[in-house]
Amino acid sequence: MLLPTNCAACGGPQSAISLPIFANRSTKTRKLSPIKEGHAMTLVKTLAVGAIAAGTVLATNALAQSAREIRGASPYVAVENEPAPRLIVDPPLPEGLAIGVFWAQYRVENVRIVQVFGAGARQVSPRIGHLHITVDDLPWWWADASDNNTVDIAGLPAGPHKVTIALVDADHKVFPGQTTTLTFIVPEHEKMGHAGHRK
Repeated sequence: MLLPTNCAACGGPQSAISLPIFANRSTKTRKLSPIKEGHAMTLVKTLAVGAIAAGTVLATNALAQSAREIRGASPYVAVENEPAPRLIVDPPLPEGLAIGVFWAQYRVENVRIVQVFGAGARQVSPRIGHLHITVDDLPWWWADASDNNTVDIAGLPAGPHKVTIALVDADHKVFPGQTTTLTFIVPEHEKMGHAGHRK
């Protein structure tokens, strides 16, 4: 079937398009009526954009996760048989190490980091806890219940260091297997002043 030879919408110069036509198991090429090249390209672009948009919608729906999957259980309902808590810690950021600052991002699963402490709080469901942080095997540590997703330690001198981060319950007991130790080297850098500014 041939298209009309004149396209009322086109006007102006036109170009011819050849398409294969299949008949009797042999391929023949037949010249179709000329159509304006600009209209053909517009049609192709419109179809491509539509296909991309449809694919994006389908992919987004397929990958969408519920709030519970991302944030965990609601604090209004007790959780029976909670899965074990988990601590995930990234390596320190090189941008910080270059100036003597340890920045390591972390996240936890199956536990909420909150500022609640004591033996009674161990019975809370969903479970709660916080972090204990030790630097270079010092005999003391500090508790971090801020849940700001990054451990921040400033003023480290150049050289090798070690930071241990433990996920603990509200009574300061380490959840089994939830301790991460990061070893790293701080390069030579300018000394930091009291307020974190270079001297």
